[in-house]
Amino acid sequence: MAQQGKPPQSREALLKSYNKRLKDDVKSILDNFMEIVKLGVVEEECQVNRMTQVEEINFQIQVRSANMVRAAESLMKLVADVKQYLILNDFPSVNEAITQNSQIFKTKSQEADQKLMALRDDMASDLYELEEEFYSSIYKEK
Repeated sequence: MAQQGKPPQSREALLKSYNKRLKDDVKSILDNFMEIVKLGVVEEECQVNRMTQVEEINFQIQVRSANMVRAAESLMKLVADVKQYLILNDFPSVNEAITQNSQIFKTKSQEADQKLMALRDDMASDLYELEEEFYSSIYKEK
């Protein structure tokens, strides 16, 4: 998490903060969803005018759905922060990937060298045979 103006946090504190954000956002989404579902229950006659009650329920649903959207956006920001943290601070896996790629390229380089050496040897023997044939032929320039 690239925080400007704040001192760097320890790894443990950062992971705890990520975990707390995750739990809070998921709880917010769940609570607001449950409240929206509860608002769907039709109540019996009451002292409040029916249209007033419908408008109140509509307003509550809008507020709760806005809270759910805010919590979902916060979760998406949390995912981005975790990805950034892993990219910037996961040196062992970066080093391992570099080592693996280096080993693969060394192996390919050795294979290419072996093939080139075999090709060189084949060409040298073919050239030697052709030279022998040429120098022992009757068509050689005199």
